[in-house]
Amino acid sequence: MANGYQVGFEEDPARFLERAGAHLAADPVVSTVVASIAQRMARASPNMLAAPYSWFAVVTGPDGAIAGAAMRTAPFVPYPPYLLAMPDGAARALADAVLDREEEVRGVNGALPASRVFADRVAERCGGSVEVTMHTRLFELGTLVDPRPVRGRLRPAYDDEAPLALEWFRRFHQDADEQAGHTDHPDRGETTSMDDVRDRIRRGRLWMWVDESDTPRHLTGANPPAFGVARIGPVFTPKEERGRGYASAAVAEVSRLLQAEGARVTLFTDQANPTSNRIYTALGFEPVVDMVELSISAGP
Repeated sequence: MANGYQVGFEEDPARFLERAGAHLAADPVVSTVVASIAQRMARASPNMLAAPYSWFAVVTGPDGAIAGAAMRTAPFVPYPPYLLAMPDGAARALADAVLDREEEVRGVNGALPASRVFADRVAERCGGSVEVTMHTRLFELGTLVDPRPVRGRLRPAYDDEAPLALEWFRRFHQDADEQAGHTDHPDRGETTSMDDVRDRIRRGRLWMWVDESDTPRHLTGANPPAFGVARIGPVFTPKEERGRGYASAAVAEVSRLLQAEGARVTLFTDQANPTSNRIYTALGFEPVVDMVELSISAGP
């Protein structure tokens, strides 16, 4: 226990949800990443859990109530923990607990200021410095604003389009970094597997915008709702197809489908990417909270 906070780690996502579900459901929009990943992992086959670290954490305060939650499941270098909002003392206690497990920590993502407090504590104990890798922003759809009409239509991705979808998933991360001017990000697209893509197609969470000949011109994905909140992504249009309004049209149609299921609709943007931020605000997405991705350099 540190500063009255106690950290409990849970490798079973189902047990984590049993313990922290009410805490996540109290603010389901901000909790969307942790909640959706925990639910996906709880139902996943073993080959979808291949990451160097695979845990969820609950931080309780002196009164025994949950003060915060976090996870470490990212399959990409530097395998950053992801923190939801929590008091500064809870974030420091979590950092101490992770380091006491002898885990290397070279990055952290999530809510501010908790993520910064966590990173600063790691740097304090291990040496090194903390730098911002990316400023992100979580949006929720308010009133949907119809985009201009676009030729073609939205339809679910076909099973035999999984190879194309996987290629586009990987290109999405590369192109998003290029648009935002990032040159030193890990290649997150390589962490997406064919199993991941086929799982989305099977669950009806992947759509194509197609032309009159049924040829895909754009891809939009979404996570199944967690505590009533669905998260759109990725949203990818190949470079040669851009400027035709496919992204706006597809995101609008997917948003309608998700709302028809009774879900609140969210998505993340990189604050440095003016294209995506412009598209989504024009559709009626409203900013909810700013988050951050931080890197922690090695000490001397």
